[in-house]
This record gives sequence, structure tokens and C-alpha cells, in this order.
Amino acid sequence: MIAALTLGLGGGMATADAPRYRSWSGMDTRGYAGAIPATAGTVIRSVDLDKRLWVPDTARAQRFLYSTRDVHGTMATSTAAVFLPGGTAPKGGWPVIAWAHGTTGLGDDCSPSTHSRSPRDSAYLAHWLKQGYAIVSTDYVGLGTPGLMSYLNGTTEAHSIVDSVKAVRQLGLPLARKWAIVGQSQGAGAALSGARYATAFSAGSGLDYRGVVATGTPANIELIIGMGGPSFPPVTLPAALNAYAAYIFAGFADARPDLDVKGLFTAQGRKVLEQATRLCYDDMAAVVDGVNLSTMFRKPVSSLPNARVALNKYMGTPYSGYDRPIFLGQGLLDEDVPAPSALSLYAQMKANNQPVELHVYPDKDHSGTVLTSLKDSTPFVARILR
Repeated sequence: MIAALTLGLGGGMATADAPRYRSWSGMDTRGYAGAIPATAGTVIRSVDLDKRLWVPDTARAQRFLYSTRDVHGTMATSTAAVFLPGGTAPKGGWPVIAWAHGTTGLGDDCSPSTHSRSPRDSAYLAHWLKQGYAIVSTDYVGLGTPGLMSYLNGTTEAHSIVDSVKAVRQLGLPLARKWAIVGQSQGAGAALSGARYATAFSAGSGLDYRGVVATGTPANIELIIGMGGPSFPPVTLPAALNAYAAYIFAGFADARPDLDVKGLFTAQGRKVLEQATRLCYDDMAAVVDGVNLSTMFRKPVSSLPNARVALNKYMGTPYSGYDRPIFLGQGLLDEDVPAPSALSLYAQMKANNQPVELHVYPDKDHSGTVLTSLKDSTPFVARILR
């Protein structure tokens, strides 16, 4: 049961990676206070992306600020980067892949479009560029822009993804209308929510959504999070898991101020939640290293009104309502998102007659599945985007 707390929480900046180069590319959006267009997916400003932030095989890249909806349903802002492959665009433009990133943290300094990518993500995104796809990578609303990024809130992440694809078409780039979504870990959950709502959220835009690839997918973890309290978990968890839990509760508290989520916690717990709103993954993990998560609670999560319903609404992964093909990839050695998470989601999807296919990698862990899955996801994407 304790291991289940890891479900869907990994996939961010790995501590083993070399330090990343950081640049705002001349557009620091943390304190943006200008007008926000009433139409979601409208570009507010764009700049050339610092070349030191390009992934391999990029021929041209930009960073842009655009309008989208936040977790409270109000118009807000997000940033994104777009990478174009080399060569001449095909007739109709480059097909588009919307990349949904994994956990980096909630603080504004954690936004991926302001950092060089990890070696794994660089290789992964470069692969798609070499296949002839343009890549649009949202940071998610509130990450590097005013407000708090709503960690694992699928609907909000879906808006960020779809609106980034709507917005990028306003930059005058040679892009096709057909597009797909690809995501890993936190981003896999975001990608699936984006897939579930892509057609509805892009209605009237002329976009042609085709399908989704999700690896290391979080699902059903709200059931475990709902068990948190003074007696659970009964042991001290690894620092990473404490950090992910802190991000969940910080995001949930911001999304549902009416529930007084912070009231569940001790003074120490409330301090940790405040730090979670600011610190990127590595720093957050250091703060909570050795902390017994149960000592942060003064009341169980179940004491919240309709706690299970509220958590499901906040972070539940959709298992029905999809109208395009779904690719699920899962490593059996994954300790960040153990196989039962993706397998249970697959079973739920099949029971609801969803267009899903499952690819299992017996000897791969959470990160290893990303690149290994390309042998299967590459023909899948080629098929849906042809």
C-alpha cells in the first residue's frame, strides 16, 4: 500500500542530470500584469527562444505567452515553446505534437521553457523532430506566470495543452492543422485529459486532433492520497514521494479554498505546503527528506466534506469519453508509477469501449520506458497523423 503512494508522481527533473542552463529568452512572464485576451488560445507575445534551450535537430524555435483558463475557470496566462524541424515543410505544414512535461515543481522558476531539457527529454523530443513533426511544449498555466500551477489537475492541464496548439498557429509558422498529444508521467495524465477534451476545447479553431501517446501514466492515485492523515503513511517515505505529496496538497488547497485543505495540517505541514508552492523538485525533495508525512497532518484527509469526490474531480484520470486512438506505454520495473496504475486505467478504458492499446516493457523503469517505447509509438503516431 505504501508503494502505491508513488503512483503517477515521478518524471520531473532528475537529480542525476547535469545542471541546466536557464534563460527567459528576453520574456520574463512571472509578474505579467497586462491585458489577457478573453479568447482562450490567443498569443499575447512571442520571442525567439534562446538557442541554448533548443533541443537537438531544431531548425527554429520560439517562446510565447498565451491566454488560457486556470483551475478557477478564469482567464489566465501560460507560456510555451515551439520547436520546428529542419528542411522544407510538407504541403499543408508540419504536423504538430503537443508535448506534456513531467514534474518539475510549482514555483515560477521551474518552467521548462526557461531551462535546457534533460538528456532523456532532449533525445525524445529530437526523435519526433527527426520524424518531421513540430513540437509545442506548454509549461501549464501558472508555471512561470501569475497564479499557481495546478499539479495533476487534468482539466486545467488540458486547457493549457489545447490552447497552446491553438495559439501557436498565430505565429505564422508552417504548421498543419492535424496534431497529436504526447506526455510522460505527470505529463501523461495531462496528455490523457487533453485527449479527452481536445475536440471540445478546440471546437471552431479548425484544428484536427488525431490521438495521444502516454507513458508512465498516473491513474487512481487519488484513492491513496485520500488515505493521508495522522496515522498514514505509517513509515517515513523517500524524499521524492514526500515532495510529490506536498505538490498535490498545495495544488489541491489552491484549487479548493472552500474546503480548508490547509486546516488538515500542523504548523510544520502548512510550512511545507507553502514551500511546495515555490520550490522546484530537487530543492523540495531536500526540504522534506527524512520527514514522516503522517506527522504533518492533524486531521485525516477523509474529514474533508465529500473528500473522495473532491479529490477525484481534482486529479482523477478520465477513462471514458475519448474519440481518438490512445497509446499507453508502461514499464514493469517502474517504481514511480507502478504497473497497476496504468494497467487499472487500461482495464477501465477497455470496459468502457475506449480506442486504447497497451504496450508493456518488462525490463524498463519509469524513465527507461520513454525512449524504449519509441519503437511502438513512432509507427502509432505516423499512422494517426498521416
